Amino acid sequence: MKDGRIIGFGEYRGTREYDLSGAYVVPGLIDAHVHIESSLLAPAEYARLVLAHGTTTVIADPHEIANVCGAPGIEYMLAQGARTPLDILVMLPSCVPATPLDMGGAVLTAADLARFRGREGVVGLAEVMNVPGVLFGDEDLRAKMDLFEVIDGHAPFLSGKDLNAYIYAGVQSDHECTALSEAREKLLRGMYIMIREGSTEHNLCDLLPLVDACTAPRCCFATDDRHADMLAGEGHIDDCIRKAVSGGLEVEQALRMATLSAAGRFGLHDRGALAPGRLADFCVVDDPDRFAVIRTFKRGVEVIDAGYLPPAFPESPMHARVPEPGDIRITGRGEARVIGIVPGQITTRNLRCSVEAAGLPDLDRDILKAVVTDRYRGSGSGVGLVHGFGLKEGAIAGSVSHDSHNIVAVGASDADVVRAVAEVVRLGGGLAVVSGSNVTALPLECAGLMSALPYDEVVRRLAALEEHARRLGAIANPFMYLSFLALTVIPEVRVTERGVFDVGAFTDVPLFEG
Repeated sequence: MKDGRIIGFGEYRGTREYDLSGAYVVPGLIDAHVHIESSLLAPAEYARLVLAHGTTTVIADPHEIANVCGAPGIEYMLAQGARTPLDILVMLPSCVPATPLDMGGAVLTAADLARFRGREGVVGLAEVMNVPGVLFGDEDLRAKMDLFEVIDGHAPFLSGKDLNAYIYAGVQSDHECTALSEAREKLLRGMYIMIREGSTEHNLCDLLPLVDACTAPRCCFATDDRHADMLAGEGHIDDCIRKAVSGGLEVEQALRMATLSAAGRFGLHDRGALAPGRLADFCVVDDPDRFAVIRTFKRGVEVIDAGYLPPAFPESPMHARVPEPGDIRITGRGEARVIGIVPGQITTRNLRCSVEAAGLPDLDRDILKAVVTDRYRGSGSGVGLVHGFGLKEGAIAGSVSHDSHNIVAVGASDADVVRAVAEVVRLGGGLAVVSGSNVTALPLECAGLMSALPYDEVVRRLAALEEHARRLGAIANPFMYLSFLALTVIPEVRVTERGVFDVGAFTDVPLFEG
């Protein structure tokens, strides 16, 4: 190696030499699609954690912080990325807000994105989630797509002629496949398939049969949304490799997906392989099948953890009006639209349940209130019903609520929901569990999305939140499921600060039918 690149293989004499004692050298791992904000860590802390797991490049979509802070949020992520050896390459957020109906903290037009084109570290346009906008020719969205050659998609369940039109418009990849048949249809139409394995989105096992010697060049791994505790406990792309190999995939194919396939998808021909002229990005593993990362090298230099550095963070709005119990009261009775949590997925089911408002919460049927409070304009709160959280008492709330990132809460009583929302507002953004006089919280000082704490402390506090929620009866990873309750671009039904939203009909709907 010289000047950060690989010279070649053979009998060379180096000014510095490493004896790896029979270990294996593997190209640096690449995450093809990730939201760093979803780790709850500032970029430098995120980098400390994933570099130790052999990841040397991530393709990051900063649309979470962009939805809160606008263009300054993108500038923040680019600047923070420059503080770490990890290559944080940015796909510019295509949909801020996610849909024309959503009201977050910012609106980014094609003109706003154009000034980032050509910037070092910017590689393309991130997940185009406004599928109706593509199909019906939204002019501003078309102008955004015309700015870039590399365009990622986001089209859960899209099929047939609508899928053809979506691809024809210029979208090249998708990371939202949850079924093998869906992934095969998109692959056969020329899309790159990013097989996702996050904290909530467990798609790897179902999609693994898609990969063989012919398809591996068009398949890569993505984590999308992984909390810090999963990164610390299970790993990053190295975890995807281990799970793929244990699921029967040849280790060579898994390694290709984690390196060369991802590099090829984004035109990163300077990495992804151990070959002359490529970047000397690699990790050292004990055995390819076990894939325990021992050391990581970036541009020929071993990555040594420099420790925690307190991050800067941009100003972000928190103008929420904490609801009174009367503000979230439901009246009426009849057939109600209830959000059904799907374990291991971020999709939901549109359940129809006979409900009487006076009987809520219905703990026997696990039907609880879900409340979304506008954090930007103090306009109030929307209320829906959700099945699957399992809470028997107390409430949980957070300011991580894709993609607008209003405050979202679920609870077993109106009073506890109000207390949980109030705690998040008091923190200026964060995650909270309340029950009786007990409060467990993690402040998220950076835009209400990321913590200023070291990653090990974030992991400790996440464990405390999880344990408190578990004692109240909650499902595992409750905050990750909570964060997707308001995501209006993932089927089937959601709740926003306006109320219940039907994704299929793409419109607000009443809680009770008829």
